[in-house]
Amino acid sequence: MAKFLLWCILLVLCWPLAFLALILYPLIWLLLLPFRIIGVAVDGVLKLVWGIVTLPGRLLMSVGRT
Repeated sequence: MAKFLLWCILLVLCWPLAFLALILYPLIWLLLLPFRIIGVAVDGVLKLVWGIVTLPGRLLMSVGRT
């Protein structure tokens, strides 16, 4: 909703720039999509490594409680 309101303000202030933004936004989104996919993959790998590193400590904590 905020993006739409900002676009409406831009449309009132400078309509050629608003239409240029309307055309370029999907293209920029498509160009940035691979970086988002890489970010999700790297986040998953880092969480997996963190889980493997902290597993012995979590196991020792659970054994110590019983």
